[in-house]
This record gives sequence, C-alpha cells and structure tokens, in this order.
Amino acid sequence: MQTYLDASGGDHGAALQLYARNAQLGAAFHGPLQALEVALRNAMHGRLEERYGSQWYTHPAAGLDSHAHDSMAGVLRHGADVPTADRFVASMSLGFWVRLVGRGGRVNGGRKADYDRTLWRPALRRAFPGHPRREVQRRLNSLRQLRNRIAHHELIVGRDLNRDHDDLLEALGWIASDVRAWVERHSNLPDALRAPLSAPIRF
Repeated sequence: MQTYLDASGGDHGAALQLYARNAQLGAAFHGPLQALEVALRNAMHGRLEERYGSQWYTHPAAGLDSHAHDSMAGVLRHGADVPTADRFVASMSLGFWVRLVGRGGRVNGGRKADYDRTLWRPALRRAFPGHPRREVQRRLNSLRQLRNRIAHHELIVGRDLNRDHDDLLEALGWIASDVRAWVERHSNLPDALRAPLSAPIRF
C-alpha cells in the first residue's frame, strides 16, 4: 500500500479509495487491451505467414534475433519441436509481438538483426497500412507498458488514461476497424474514466 499512501499524502482512507479506483480502471482496460493483443498478433502473423509460410518463426530469412529465439524456446520445448501456427500465436507474449516492429537485436551475440529489412518492409507494414514503423513501435510499446502495469497490479492512476484510451482505439483502427467498432460498442472504459475518484467503487 505504500505507493498508494505516498500518492494520498499518508491518508489511509484516501489510499484505500485510490487502490480500489486503480483496480476498477485496470479491470475496465482489460477487455480493450485483450482485444488489441489478439487483433495485433493475428494481423502480424497473417502478414508474416504470407511472406515466409505458416511457420515463419522458424524460417531463416525472417532473421529473428536472440531475444526472439529465447522467447520462443519455452514454446518449442513443449510437445512437438515446431509448434503449430495456432499454438505458437496464442503462446507468445505481447512483448514478443511488439519487439518484432522494432529494429531487432543481436543474433547469438554477434551480428545485428535487421527487422526493417526482413520483417517490416516485406510483411509487417501491411498490418499497419500508412503508418511508419517507429510510430507503430512507440504506440504499441506504450500500450504494452500500460498492460504490464495493470497485470502486475501497479498504480496507473496518474497516467493520462484518456490519452491511453484514445491511443488504444486508434491502434485498433490501424489493425482492424471492425474490432475497434466492437470495442467502442461494448467497453465500459469510457464510463470508468469519467467517474470521479471519490465515486463509490463496486467490483
């Protein structure tokens, strides 16, 4: 509770209210963030599959870096040596997918991967039509950080959550406009964002 006490000037009652409000907002963000993650991984997988085949993650020309291979190691160790595409896509973390729109790291501690050449230009740019890689990376990484803070029960009140909400919807629109429309129709996040800090909290 110390983080919440510090944010509330040591007022225990206010800290509890802030804790509950933070949990309420995290819960409201969960559904839209889940929709983004599923839409993102499906879109990226689809474009990479077109370029390198359904098991693109094993194709040498994809040029995945050591961090990607380390992330995949746990999936590769379970069951068959090469997982089916469906199992692979469902098993990889949001961080894995976001890193694929980055520049790429080292390969076995040696040469530098070139994701712009092997992933973005031949495939992934079509998942985000009209948007440059760096813009996509910045937006997705910010949303990944928000998701991780929520998942680890950390304080998100204090962020510009209205901006986060707008960014999330815009990113969804880049990937799948129908999913964005579905989220806008069903999400209770706008109501949660409008509620004052002092409003009664119900779970």
